[in-house]
Amino acid sequence: MDKKSLKGWLYLLPAIVFLGLFMVYPLVDVVIYSVEEGYNFASQSFFGYGRYNFSYVLRDPYFLQAVKNTLILVVITVPLSTGIALLISLGLNSIKPLKDLFQTIYFLPYVTNTLAVGLVFMILFKKTNYTDGFVNLIIQWFGGSSIDFIEGPYAAKMFVMCFYTIWVVMPFKILILTSALASVNPDYYKAARVDGTSRFRIFTRITLPMISPMIFYLVITGFIGAFKAYSDEVAIFGTDLNSAGMNTIVGYVYDMLYGDSGGYPSYASAAALILFVIILTITCINLLVSKRKR
Repeated sequence: MDKKSLKGWLYLLPAIVFLGLFMVYPLVDVVIYSVEEGYNFASQSFFGYGRYNFSYVLRDPYFLQAVKNTLILVVITVPLSTGIALLISLGLNSIKPLKDLFQTIYFLPYVTNTLAVGLVFMILFKKTNYTDGFVNLIIQWFGGSSIDFIEGPYAAKMFVMCFYTIWVVMPFKILILTSALASVNPDYYKAARVDGTSRFRIFTRITLPMISPMIFYLVITGFIGAFKAYSDEVAIFGTDLNSAGMNTIVGYVYDMLYGDSGGYPSYASAAALILFVIILTITCINLLVSKRKR
């Protein structure tokens, strides 16, 4: 190894050590835990290696409910939040004088504490002995009957969770898409207008292809973020998500480690690896689709 290469490796050494300690080692540790059968947290002992932890997790009704909740959250929130953010970004891009002001206003929920926003949502939707909540007051004003969004039907609770998730993630997407729209060369639009091209064709033939890398980036990060959802649900439905029927995969992993049914790192590791495989598969599919679109 020559002197220049050695110098380069020395520069990379702190990053390599950091990644090894905080990413590679924990991942290897999780894999080992996931195949240790009958692991006892108190005595740090187990009686063999195998696939029982995975079979137990995949048969656990709490885990299956968490997978269902997470998949519904992903399928609904990622496309909706990206589409709404794109529409708002297009609107902001056309309002030149107040663009910075509106962009700042839309970005405020992103820098607000997640739990604080969740508490506000709980107040808006929760029924109490004294009030039905602000949202129910609006529903009643239009002639509808009040709904218990926090402790009521599953569909109502899922609606609140999806609505809240979209509200939280949309500001970041608006910021990214607004920046992407601002980077499109205006000469393309001028040439299209000279040719008498319609606005819809300008959007589909110029705007959308030019910002498609940012859209695919937001879709991929949106999928990953939605699959890792947990704190948002705690902010709205409390810490006992299993009894509320609104737990997520990450919440299941946390419960297996520290919850009422905690002390089972092997089951938690197996669930974490299943989540890792799901996220990796969807990310690879998105990357393949994005390459074909280019």
